[in-house]
Amino acid sequence: MSMKHQPQTFHPIPGVYMQPDGQATVTVWGPLLESVEMVGSPEMPMQVPLQKKEYGYWQGQTVLPPGQRYKFRLNGKEAFPDPASLSQPEGVHGYSEVLDRSFLWTDEGWTGIAQEELILYELHTGTFSDTHDFEGVAERLPYLKKLGITAIEIMPVNHFPGSRNWGYDGVYTYAVHGAYGGLHGLKRLVNAAHNEGIAVILDVVYNHLGPDGNYLAEYGPYFTSRYKTPWGKALNFDDAWCDGVRNYFVQNVLLWLEECRIDGLRLDAVHAMWDYSAHHIMQQISEAVQALEDATGRKKILIAEIDLNNPRYISSVSAGGYGLQAQWADEFHHALHSILTGETNGYYEDFGQMYHLEKSFRDTYVYDGGYSAHRKRMFGASAQHLPYSKFVVFSQNHDQVGNRLLGDRLSATLSPAQLQLAAAAVLLSPHIPLLFMGEEYGEKNPFLFFVAHEKEDLVEVVRKSRREEFAYFQFEGDFPDPQSEQVFLSCVLGHDCKKEPVARQMFEWYQQLISLRKTRPAFNNFERTAVNVWPVDEVERVLLVERNGHNDSVLIAFNFSDAGRPLPALCHGLDYILTSAQQSDYAANRLSPFSVSVFEKKNT
Repeated sequence: MSMKHQPQTFHPIPGVYMQPDGQATVTVWGPLLESVEMVGSPEMPMQVPLQKKEYGYWQGQTVLPPGQRYKFRLNGKEAFPDPASLSQPEGVHGYSEVLDRSFLWTDEGWTGIAQEELILYELHTGTFSDTHDFEGVAERLPYLKKLGITAIEIMPVNHFPGSRNWGYDGVYTYAVHGAYGGLHGLKRLVNAAHNEGIAVILDVVYNHLGPDGNYLAEYGPYFTSRYKTPWGKALNFDDAWCDGVRNYFVQNVLLWLEECRIDGLRLDAVHAMWDYSAHHIMQQISEAVQALEDATGRKKILIAEIDLNNPRYISSVSAGGYGLQAQWADEFHHALHSILTGETNGYYEDFGQMYHLEKSFRDTYVYDGGYSAHRKRMFGASAQHLPYSKFVVFSQNHDQVGNRLLGDRLSATLSPAQLQLAAAAVLLSPHIPLLFMGEEYGEKNPFLFFVAHEKEDLVEVVRKSRREEFAYFQFEGDFPDPQSEQVFLSCVLGHDCKKEPVARQMFEWYQQLISLRKTRPAFNNFERTAVNVWPVDEVERVLLVERNGHNDSVLIAFNFSDAGRPLPALCHGLDYILTSAQQSDYAANRLSPFSVSVFEKKNT
């Protein structure tokens, strides 16, 4: 059989892998190149020619010291940084750096946590603490444990241009941003989190790369002209030579989950990863992760961001799906946000009625085949065959806060009672809850979009695109300058729990809700049959949700009205467990405005 008919079995790990004795294996994918050689910086000169192997890979063996700076000279001409660089100390255009990857782990007893136990806390490394790095996050792990968080979800940390960025403009998929603490700093954070009993989820971007410092196309056909994305050229997952591209990202997944012992990935905008091949890239990634989990005994989870109400991504491979474990459920947020704020512009035009929130509690997808006015077409499919634990819900996240004119959080406009109600809706829902950093005490500082690009023309493109992208929201005024350092600094958390009584009370409320979720048996059943949601009256605005399981049953009454409401007939004859603070109204058989009350059956 000729080589072209044989199945591909050669899947090398790209980049520089150094052994303890200094021996290093150097691998570069460049199927159309005529020559590749590794060259050192002027201060650390060296030259290693690479040999062409199967499927477009170039490899070489050499001895390298940690800290060696290098690039790859292509076809005897210009030299570029390593596409799989682990460190870029000189920035996105500078020399790559060889790292000693050894690390002394102390989390050997850690095997992860069950998906159903996830209480996620999304954070941005640069704005979570005053030190703007992994050490600042690690110092606050005991605080998060006290809150009740079981997993932190870190926004992207791969190397990006400049000193500040959300992380979605990264151009070095394998390199951890140096200002955060680099690869070793990330490992120290993961190790510390595991020793606190907290899992780590990392946000990764496999649908595009940023525009500044992106040299992938110099090496090979990493991109395809078949499709387009909102951020530029689509990555090549199904065109000629796509196997090298697919392997590049699969090996990156394993870098985070195996070498860095991260517990899972949040995959950004997977709907923009175009792939019409028989073996979808999402399925290939999920199979590689399953094999890793089987080999190590450590639980791993893949959570997708999907702008499609398509359950195929999170259905099992045996059921014709791609095998991812969970997805963000944006429509729960949209339904909750529009009810609390009254906003019905932009994509919120598809929401605004209590019915939408009722349906999201019951069915998860609000649009599961019905007509979407915003999209002007029928949209979505049913997810009722999947458990609620397949879906992550939230009242705020980096997108929904940051993609606003002022990056304003709900705390900027809602009362403490409304904020408590929003928290209860998320934490007592049958889905997996996610909190956005600072919401647990009502953080007032905004979370704005920020960058630190070095090219002025690119800065202007960002400024212009931000205005145009969100013009349909009909915001008044101009956007804060994304390039401004002051904009970035204004987003750093204040951590007011110990300073302000209202913040402390909010923090304690979140603790109560999380404790209730963890300890009450009825909240630990995620099957569809275990949840009953009553039809809601648009005038009364009281949502009733029953949770059943493990010989336990609770009834939750969410009052989204700004007026007191009579205690629903279903609540009479039940024992009181919890109300939001205004207990006097409950005693008068009334639900307080913007409140939540939880009841249990007498015979449970």
